[in-house]
Amino acid sequence: MTTSEKSTRVHTQYIREQMTDLRRHLREDIGKVDDDKAEALFEVTAEVLQGLITAYEHFEGRTEKAWQ
Repeated sequence: MTTSEKSTRVHTQYIREQMTDLRRHLREDIGKVDDDKAEALFEVTAEVLQGLITAYEHFEGRTEKAWQ
């Protein structure tokens, strides 16, 4: 692994962890608000973040052709 790859991986892992934490926080807050539209917004946001988290995992593992 080159120095550049190591540096990139550190950054992508940090961003992925931050998105994972935010996704968890959103899911927890769904039950804490008394507004159906806010619950839906939090749910949609969590789902979008899950897609991004998956993309970061694929990038880090080079498991998708686009990232190889």
